[in-house]
Amino acid sequence: APPECRNGETELHLWPRATRWPKCRKCRSIFRRAPPECRNGETELHLWPRATRWPKCRKCTNVFRAGLTPATIPTLSLFRSGAFLRIAMGVEYDGTDFLGWQRLTHGRSVQAEVEQALSFVAAQPVEVVCAGRTDSGVHARCQVIHFDAPVERPDRAWQLGCNSRLPAPICVRWVQAVDSEFHARFSARARRYRYRLLNRGVRPALDARFVAWERRSLDLAAMHEASRALLGEHDFSAFRTVACQAPNPSRTVQELLIERVDDCIVFEIQANAFLHHMVRNIIGSLLPIGRGERDVAWLGRLLAGRDRSLAGPTAPAEGLTFLRPLYPAQWKLPAEVSLP
Repeated sequence: APPECRNGETELHLWPRATRWPKCRKCRSIFRRAPPECRNGETELHLWPRATRWPKCRKCTNVFRAGLTPATIPTLSLFRSGAFLRIAMGVEYDGTDFLGWQRLTHGRSVQAEVEQALSFVAAQPVEVVCAGRTDSGVHARCQVIHFDAPVERPDRAWQLGCNSRLPAPICVRWVQAVDSEFHARFSARARRYRYRLLNRGVRPALDARFVAWERRSLDLAAMHEASRALLGEHDFSAFRTVACQAPNPSRTVQELLIERVDDCIVFEIQANAFLHHMVRNIIGSLLPIGRGERDVAWLGRLLAGRDRSLAGPTAPAEGLTFLRPLYPAQWKLPAEVSLP
């Protein structure tokens, strides 16, 4: 059992955050009297290793070794085994000024900006994992990420602290503690994208960062009929870039909607996962059909042929927005990213 705390409490969840008893310089464990033996056999506070993984109080981050396991703690919901608490975040960004999501050595990326902001709040380096990487110039309405927090902060502190350090095109929309088994990428069951195409004779001005432009009139019915060939599980080799690293080109398209909203044609596509440039290559192959340059059956033949060189060009990045990944209800994430 832990020693008595400064306020006379003995339950782990009641230990105050502001306790000022001596701390180990490396693992930051707090003790009132002589410290117990550490994992490596050291008894001096300054020799305790940072990597100690004994059970921790979730609120005050105290670490104990002797006789404490999750099974022996009555307040299990307030206790976790291990040094880190997993946090999920919803991130929104305008990708125009970035070279994509992934951290790079030669340019500005969304991941680098987010990690820099989180590291400031945590006062130590933090790395994140996202649900799906976006390309240069592609936007996100709700990109879901997770990271293992090396320190404890209230959810609101993570959100406000991050937003205070992020550039204007990026913001954290929500923050939530999740189970340690949650993974932003591998726990997702689907991803959804939207592509907006301004279809008029004059180029955009106000929305130029968020829509692609096609000046010629498009046949919406022909594109909709052609797109039905993509529904279901197929080999999408004809619609992925040669730089795609996915070992398996098979994907399942669950939904593909095409509608006209004022001067814009809006494409929405949902699949279990996507290949590199897959959405933009599909849009680029639907446009010749909409212009009447190709017949409706052409898209199905492309899909069956699996030859990228025969498909249409890659559509511009500015029209594409990653709307959200979708997760099973068991993770208890916000409704926006949860499956019904």
